[in-house]
Amino acid sequence: MVAACALHRRPMTKPFLTLAQARTPEGAELTLHSHDTEFYLRVNRQPLMGTNASESEKVLAELACAGLATQATPRVLIGGLGFGFSLRRVLECVGAAAIVQVAELLPEVVAWNREFLSSVNGLLLDDPRVLLSIQDVYQIIAQAPAGHYDAILLDVDNGPIAMVKDGNGRLYQSAGLAAISRALKPGGRVTFWSASQDQAFSRRLVKAGYKVEIVGCKSYPQAKKKTHTIFVADRR
Repeated sequence: MVAACALHRRPMTKPFLTLAQARTPEGAELTLHSHDTEFYLRVNRQPLMGTNASESEKVLAELACAGLATQATPRVLIGGLGFGFSLRRVLECVGAAAIVQVAELLPEVVAWNREFLSSVNGLLLDDPRVLLSIQDVYQIIAQAPAGHYDAILLDVDNGPIAMVKDGNGRLYQSAGLAAISRALKPGGRVTFWSASQDQAFSRRLVKAGYKVEIVGCKSYPQAKKKTHTIFVADRR
């Protein structure tokens, strides 16, 4: 009877569920999971992001949008929808007349945000300020008119070291940094999310002519350490 009572009191472990899966253009397996009230994204079974660790995505947006609140019609580009935390924070930071373009390579990620993640961030993609582009953000930047954007946020892949798509590395090389600079207005800002520090990338930013600040970020507010990095680069 004692053993039976102890077994009865033991909390049941909630399952780790696979909700959906997709393939990147290069063949990597992307899977969406849920556990309790949280959601997780994995690539080839390796953790990529989770709703329980979204603080640095919000900081990415805040740093990019610093100073935009006073502008009448700022134009912002977000590279990578993810779970929508950066998009939500941008929309909170900019005014009603802003244009916020979101570039997401995988239509499945957009569908997952609508189907599974509305409980997390609401219906962000239905905001009239949002312009959704199912396209590689590198191509959008390369084809943009000169001085088109006030701010660009890049939360693409895992940062300068690609994890999902090898082609994402182009954004962090000299040609990509030059294209970003051209697409920004003079004095415009680009912020890069990274899972780690990268001194070589910081040097490339400086060499490309940017004024650079490196900001350490916690992955969640109560974290003891700042494990993520935001590269803040202003076009001179």
